[in-house]
Amino acid sequence: MTGRLPLPAHIDTLLLDLDGTLLDLAFDTHFWHEVVPEYYGRKFGLTGPQAFEQLVRPRLRSAEGTLDWYSLDYWSRALDLDLSAIKSRHDERIAWLPGAQDFLRRQRAVGRRLVLVTNSHTETLRIKDRKVCIRPFLDAMYSSTPFGVPKEDPSFWQRFRAVEPFDPARAAFIDDNPVVLAAARNAGIDTVIAVTHPDSSRPPRDPPVGYAHVAAVAMID
Repeated sequence: MTGRLPLPAHIDTLLLDLDGTLLDLAFDTHFWHEVVPEYYGRKFGLTGPQAFEQLVRPRLRSAEGTLDWYSLDYWSRALDLDLSAIKSRHDERIAWLPGAQDFLRRQRAVGRRLVLVTNSHTETLRIKDRKVCIRPFLDAMYSSTPFGVPKEDPSFWQRFRAVEPFDPARAAFIDDNPVVLAAARNAGIDTVIAVTHPDSSRPPRDPPVGYAHVAAVAMID
């Protein structure tokens, strides 16, 4: 599916990812691939790229798909760095994806409930909200951190619906992570949409097979 994507008229709730869906994933790529390795490499006399390949990348891979992978607290302990302070110091690349704010305004104007559902750690969400003012565009904001499991985990969706009731047949979920999209579909959400260009610093991704997709939420009506 290419071009503009109209949402079915019966959809009354939008469940929205943050990084790579509303905000540019380029910040996170830069932070984890360049900023963190630079700080961490200083401990071992390594350049940033050396630290990333030798020390940071293996640790990230070992935690991928778990709540730890998203946890600023976990990585601050694991790397012995104050990542909250470092992230706040290097927040200049935190930015909306083009057209995301207008998309949210359009959806609110037609009466849809807008709910953020992100794996971003609560502290990361606080830093990003302070930088680009996310909250005013949304009806509710949820990090997976208090739920104890990430969106990839089937139990997340059971716990989430206990605090944010919604009708899966009348909701749409939008995310850039194919594993999370599959989890949402398995949880019964009928309308699941992939974002294929979440990171302005990298080329677009191939669309996941079997999902409606757009390059950016700006293309959704």
